[in-house]
Amino acid sequence: MKKKTAIVTGSSSGFGLLCVTELAKAGFEVIATMRDLNKADLLLQQCNKQNVSDSIHLHALDVTSKESIVNFKKWLEQWPSIDVLVNNAGIALGGMIEEIPLEDYRLQFETNFFGVIGVTQAVLPFMRKQGSGRIINMSSISGQMGFPGLSPYVASKHALEGFSESLSLEVKPFGIDVILVEPGSYETNIWNAVDAIKIQSGSPFYSYMSSLLNVMETGKRNHEDPLEVAERISQIAAQTKIPRFRYPIGKGVKRNLALKKVFPWRLIEKLILKMILR
Repeated sequence: MKKKTAIVTGSSSGFGLLCVTELAKAGFEVIATMRDLNKADLLLQQCNKQNVSDSIHLHALDVTSKESIVNFKKWLEQWPSIDVLVNNAGIALGGMIEEIPLEDYRLQFETNFFGVIGVTQAVLPFMRKQGSGRIINMSSISGQMGFPGLSPYVASKHALEGFSESLSLEVKPFGIDVILVEPGSYETNIWNAVDAIKIQSGSPFYSYMSSLLNVMETGKRNHEDPLEVAERISQIAAQTKIPRFRYPIGKGVKRNLALKKVFPWRLIEKLILKMILR
């Protein structure tokens, strides 16, 4: 029986790296993509430790480049099947909306949203012709709930959620499942850009942003192990039963999403601001 094939974008670190090793352990041939293959050392080390190196196939892919995606699609033609796509590549940009350059929003969406669309469009013909496949989109609790100081990231994940709903309705008749994974706070390097935010002393948001960054920094102590998310994605990819559409993962995530559905936004807004500006 031939092994199934899974693609993981953004696999040089974080969730992506762990997804590659977990999918390989589950029996998949894994196409691990990243923008710069010079950053593959950590992934290769982990694959060696897990004894799954023979199942890993590296390929350069810049999800923000049309040319890179076209070349990737041509390269995929050699594969007998494409069974799973994990759209994981992403970045997180932050700051206060009034002070964030519009270019930063464009950059955020190029990776987290348009990149997902481009790679999905490249892979869909293979899945559609074989009459099966699973597309797992890495969202976030931020895809359903806003938070100050992270509007580029939050907006990109909200867009991803709407796109995924439409995509699911379009491809289900062709035997393709679409799944959203919505992690809470996990220990990955996606937040490096947020950590690098510089607060200008003359900014009208200086006090607010200082309090917000302090809350984020304090919250790092409660960040969870990202392996939990990778293991869940591997389970979703390998399971024989039809998966759910949404998988919220992490401490308090289901509770917070449930509260948003029950309580009016003004009350939620008051609670969040009280937590930040106490």
